[in-house]
Amino acid sequence: MPRLSYRRALTRALADEMTRDGSVFLLGEDIRVAAANVTAGLLKRFGPERVLDTPLSEQAFTSFATGAALAGARPVIEFQIPSLLFLVFEQIVNHAHKFPLMTGGQCAVPVTYLVPGSGSRTGWAGQHSDHPYSLFAHAGVTTVVPATPADAYGLLVSAIRCDDPVVVFAPAGAMEVRADVTAFDAVPLGRGVVRRPGSDVTVVAVGHLVHDALAVAEELAGQASVEVFDPRTVYPFDWDGLLASVSRTGRLVVVDDSNRSCGIAGEIIATVVERVRLAAPPRRVTRPDGAVLPFAPALDRAVQPGRDQLTAAIHLCLKDGS
Repeated sequence: MPRLSYRRALTRALADEMTRDGSVFLLGEDIRVAAANVTAGLLKRFGPERVLDTPLSEQAFTSFATGAALAGARPVIEFQIPSLLFLVFEQIVNHAHKFPLMTGGQCAVPVTYLVPGSGSRTGWAGQHSDHPYSLFAHAGVTTVVPATPADAYGLLVSAIRCDDPVVVFAPAGAMEVRADVTAFDAVPLGRGVVRRPGSDVTVVAVGHLVHDALAVAEELAGQASVEVFDPRTVYPFDWDGLLASVSRTGRLVVVDDSNRSCGIAGEIIATVVERVRLAAPPRRVTRPDGAVLPFAPALDRAVQPGRDQLTAAIHLCLKDGS
């Protein structure tokens, strides 16, 4: 039972899929020297033909990956900074995502876009600290945000094997999480999991915030029974799994490390209240509207959702429904 870090789980998933399938190759900026420490050792193992350093032109190599996928390869692109996805939104959403749909399924575009260290990395400031998974979910691109080493491995494997484009957000707040991994299996896309059962309130936590939600649930164990639901994939979302949880508890709190307006937290709440009668108004804990994370570490942390905010939201939800 190896104790594995989230970061090394990503590395192992890449290595295993490259070994299994010769059409898988990696490309990105400085990946041969493993600048993000995710592709370490892969150049030596698989050679320069399958681990490609690219020029500093995200639009160019993202379009190159689309063409390679159309030709039968399975490229995996590593983006060093999450904000770079804004530069290639056109290439991902308007090209790779739409080609199979607009051709009636006559082509496949199996590209995986991996963002190791998405979100705040403490003091990386406004242009390096975004967590834009809601944008890709809105556009209908398969979007995953693993919380644990086992899911980092399993969801990345499933993303690489998928015949459609998949964006994998690996949160900076989870990269050093370590856990005992009992099996290295693919994790199905679009299927959430209850991380902790409870009966009083459902907390939906995205990515690294799953660990904060579990800590808060443990702290409140003598006062409330908190169920923690991890969606794992934000598009397609496991609505059946979440609705089953909320139907049991009757209350909902969502903690989401993205901006409040048009974030995934708002979509989760809207969908649930359309289908389930809640015992109390739902609550969400997010970054503020239009947040741009500051450079100063104290301000950086102040803008992000945290355990104190989540605890307060749970208390308010329980109070309103009493």
